Amino acid sequence: MPTNLPAEAKAKWIKVMEARTPEEKIAAIEEFLSSVPKHKGTENLRHWASRRLAELREELEQKKRRRTGGGITFFIEKEGSAQICVIGLPNTGKSLLVNKLTGARTLVADYEFSTTFPVPGMLRYEDVLLQLVDTPPLSPGSKLLSKIIGLARNADALLIVLDATKAVLDQFTVVKEILEEEGILLTKPRGRVVLETYRSGKSGIRVTLMGRLIDATSEDVRKLLESYKIYNAHVKIYGEVTIDDVEQAIFENITYKPSILFINKADAHNPDDSVVKELGRRFNGPILVGSAKTGLGLDKIGAEIFRYLELVRVYTKAPNAPPSQKPLVLRKGATIYDVAISIHKDFVEKFQYARVWGRSSKYPGERVGLDHVVEDKDVVEIHIRG
Repeated sequence: MPTNLPAEAKAKWIKVMEARTPEEKIAAIEEFLSSVPKHKGTENLRHWASRRLAELREELEQKKRRRTGGGITFFIEKEGSAQICVIGLPNTGKSLLVNKLTGARTLVADYEFSTTFPVPGMLRYEDVLLQLVDTPPLSPGSKLLSKIIGLARNADALLIVLDATKAVLDQFTVVKEILEEEGILLTKPRGRVVLETYRSGKSGIRVTLMGRLIDATSEDVRKLLESYKIYNAHVKIYGEVTIDDVEQAIFENITYKPSILFINKADAHNPDDSVVKELGRRFNGPILVGSAKTGLGLDKIGAEIFRYLELVRVYTKAPNAPPSQKPLVLRKGATIYDVAISIHKDFVEKFQYARVWGRSSKYPGERVGLDHVVEDKDVVEIHIRG
């Protein structure tokens, strides 16, 4: 990632980050590209920006078709607590898997490329709904590849389906290479940065350390963001992170997607333990073995997604009232600030204190501030100025 972008390019990048609609994003990226100097240090950045432009133009076209009744589109609105893109090579059994897990009306057939459009469905895990999206098969050179990659980039996680009756390791290698070529990493980096930017009116730049900065301080992070004219943001640091990692998060040209492998068709061929172990050496995420046809192992998928995405449930309550039955679902590292802003911006602006019951509290009903980090199944009661 270049660290020597001219001030003009940095200023124009903030317009990209502030853009909300596809039209705004397209115009902002075009302006940004016009200000980025052409040299070896910016090749990857320019390549990513050009690819993102193509994805946005496709998204815009899909939305126009949907508004005018022009048929099925590839754009899938996020629903539930997380969106998981189900991907794999041809005829791995993705569609049957999504059908069995969610009841979605996927097209199940025993021939390749039967799925030509994405199909969403909702998987319930305890009191949480997770959206699974069945996708057309990954295939190098496919006309649909860029659209599938767009779905994968937009998703919160990937569920990669492999066929146990074929060479599992080879399938994984092909999928991994396709995704990495498009800037999607399956290997969890030693550290990662989650950057959430806000429009004006928020509380400045906040840095939450779930790991450590190895060559910088929180103040250095603030100065870096301010050099890009980012003044309202929440930076979450996981694992070991450098200041260059923080800068890369501003651009998001390469993204890590939490992923789960599901080796399907174990009813027809149970993969050797040696193969699964070797797969585990090449992939640092969860590996499940089962069968969409018989239902073997399907009961583990929802729990594994919830755990691996590091989701936490928070149950809010009003004073002298019972906790809500429906939780707010947030990510690990979320704070009382995140809980409050999820309810309404007034809950931040008028915040006095909160009381917490659960794992994150030292004692039931502990009084805490906006920076208090919540944990799964906490109950939170927020008090605001009248």
